[in-house]
Amino acid sequence: MQTASAVREQAPPAASTGHPKGLYLLFATEMWERFSYYGMRAVLVLFLTKAMMMDKAFASKFYGGYTSLVYLTPLIGGYISDRYWGNRRSILTGGLLMALGQFTLFASASNYGPASTHELSHWLLYLGLGTMIVGNGFFKPNISSMVGSLYSPADTRKDAAYTIFYMGINLGSFLGNTITSLIGDKDGHPELFRWAFLACGIAMVLGTLVFNWGKGKYLHTPEGEQVGETPVHSGGVKGIFALLPVLLALVLGTLWLDSAKFPTIAPLLGLAVVGIAFMIFTDKSLTGADVQRVLVIFIVSFFVVFFWAAFEQAPASLTFFADEQMNRTIFGYELPASIFQNLNAIFVVAGAPLMAMVWTALGRRKAEPASPVKMAMGLALLAAGYLVMCFGVHNLMPGVKVSMFFLVALYFLHSAGELCLSPIGLSLVNKLAPLKFSSLLMAVWFLANAAANYLAGYMSSLYPDPKSTAPAPVLLGFHITNLYDFFLVFVVSAAVAAILLFVISSKLAKMMDARNLAPAV
Repeated sequence: MQTASAVREQAPPAASTGHPKGLYLLFATEMWERFSYYGMRAVLVLFLTKAMMMDKAFASKFYGGYTSLVYLTPLIGGYISDRYWGNRRSILTGGLLMALGQFTLFASASNYGPASTHELSHWLLYLGLGTMIVGNGFFKPNISSMVGSLYSPADTRKDAAYTIFYMGINLGSFLGNTITSLIGDKDGHPELFRWAFLACGIAMVLGTLVFNWGKGKYLHTPEGEQVGETPVHSGGVKGIFALLPVLLALVLGTLWLDSAKFPTIAPLLGLAVVGIAFMIFTDKSLTGADVQRVLVIFIVSFFVVFFWAAFEQAPASLTFFADEQMNRTIFGYELPASIFQNLNAIFVVAGAPLMAMVWTALGRRKAEPASPVKMAMGLALLAAGYLVMCFGVHNLMPGVKVSMFFLVALYFLHSAGELCLSPIGLSLVNKLAPLKFSSLLMAVWFLANAAANYLAGYMSSLYPDPKSTAPAPVLLGFHITNLYDFFLVFVVSAAVAAILLFVISSKLAKMMDARNLAPAV
């Protein structure tokens, strides 16, 4: 049997100019799933503060705990997929669970009202979010890894394919965010949040049906071999279903303990990093080249924590800012605070085709920067976005609201940075991961997102609430007394991470062994 590195060393077959139809099936499936996730996430912190009556700091940490677990459970889902279920069964199961979770949130928001039903609403909130966390664990790593399996190992179209796939993510985000913001985010009407959750549940059902319809016809390799099916000689396929209630109970317990009692998710993240590193690096079948490539995945994943921790302020502190500190009125109509998160999706959908063309053109001329350099560019653009916000809020007088121009500029720069980092990182993981650990190492990429989202929730809890009489939040001895101080923290952290990644990028490129990979990484 050939090793993963030996397969990569073979010359790729001549690539056609188009993309396989399976890419567009995965595009549509992911679009509806992202409608569901981002549509719900757009209004989540507002639902927590305006309907569930949580304060901003608690709601931020609760949001961070939820989103971190969303990215942590792919470690379990990726492992089960590799060993037992395969990509297809995992995606279908995850999709159904996420739809069920959204409908449970609809029930939670529908029970909102008198004190007698408020406790039930809270328990339904936990149950709905927990079900979606488990479902995402099976769905997310598998659909991402399937994109790369449609192409030959060294096909130079992979970066462009992941950028197109990423465009589907943002199209779904745009549709979901727009609909849930318009039907659910109405000042003084918290009972309307339920319709946002209902729309997200319907979208998730549509995505699951689309995937089930086209999986047998379109999901195959260039040679016609079906991909994502149940692994040969896998045992306990049905037995895994019996473990789902146990997994749900563990997720619910972790979320409740972390939000209501004491931190539990942060230690889990540390254990996950150690455990998965041990599992991979002690595998005797990996070659020295494989080990170096896996190390690159771990190193760049560390740096993306800094990116996403700042980027994921969009549905948390930046939504608080838009709700309270920004002039949202256009032609006499006040826009919902949550709808500004749509700017990211708009800019990415518009910019993704252009970025794909740029990478492809540079690749033909052997001038495309290596993936670590692209990702460092993304961090630099992130820092620039928060620097713009610093100018907007500097010396801001009490009662004065900021022009929406500054938030629009931030989202533009962040979206450009995202296009330099996220789809490139997905492609990088797919190219570098040994075949036997493909889904599990894709989950490592999402583990970095888990740590970043948890950190994002903590950072959002430091948001300086002008209505609060509590002492100013403190971070590493730095007192955050106003919005300028708050945004400056992200400028510094992202800029330092960008510089460090630029410095070590040449070393990482050597570890990736560029001779045996497509140059356009």
